[in-house]
Amino acid sequence: MSTTTAASRDHQSTRTSWAMPILTVLGIAAAIAMAYLGSGALVGTPVAEAAGGALSADATPLAPASAAFSIWAVIYLGLAGYAIWQLTPTARASERQRALRPWALLSALLNAGWLFTVQLDQLWLSVVVIVALLAVLIRILYLLGRPRTGGVVELVLTDGTFGLYFGWVLAATFANTWATFADAGVTAFEEVPVGIVGLVVAAAVAALAAFRDGGRIAPALATAWGLAWIAVARTEGEFASEALVWTAAAAAAVVLLAAIASQIRR
Repeated sequence: MSTTTAASRDHQSTRTSWAMPILTVLGIAAAIAMAYLGSGALVGTPVAEAAGGALSADATPLAPASAAFSIWAVIYLGLAGYAIWQLTPTARASERQRALRPWALLSALLNAGWLFTVQLDQLWLSVVVIVALLAVLIRILYLLGRPRTGGVVELVLTDGTFGLYFGWVLAATFANTWATFADAGVTAFEEVPVGIVGLVVAAAVAALAAFRDGGRIAPALATAWGLAWIAVARTEGEFASEALVWTAAAAAAVVLLAAIASQIRR
């Protein structure tokens, strides 16, 4: 009887611990607000026009069309939903969420930081920040392998949100890297063959991630989304190229097929 009572008391203590959940919701809210400001929506310069237009839709062979960035609205909405849900008793009693919160908060802060590095025209620093963000999201995907206790709500707000987040940042990392080298005068990163190499490597990394994480669909969808919009962007403009269009489209299909095949195999 005493053992059961003690276990119940420990569980209740864990469930009612508010410090980290409150810090997480405040931090994510602040990070989303900073990201909104850093995007140039109210002040500053829109990202596509910042750093001399290095990140515009026609800056490099790996730049996605402007419409691709609409995925951020879904990711931010998911982060807001996650921040609220992780305050619930179910989430506060979850070991999975306990491990996830600090990394979720860090990912939001790094994203806001990336936007400000671009506003300050610090492209090389932006690459460092986005690579760090990608590393944090890889860690988050690893943590999401732990048992889920929150049912469909947790599946959507946690696995879905951070899956999309990872998949998009993976594609964005390649685009950011190409833009930075091109802006630095490395002309090879403005050539079609090097662009094709980048698309193939991005697809290979995303496919490997799909096989490693059991074929989660959200990361594959987000990466494929980014690759598909690269294909759209290469239908016109300075870097218009049939080779890039077909390579980007094929890369998007490979990423999705890898996730589906991994799901079936699992």
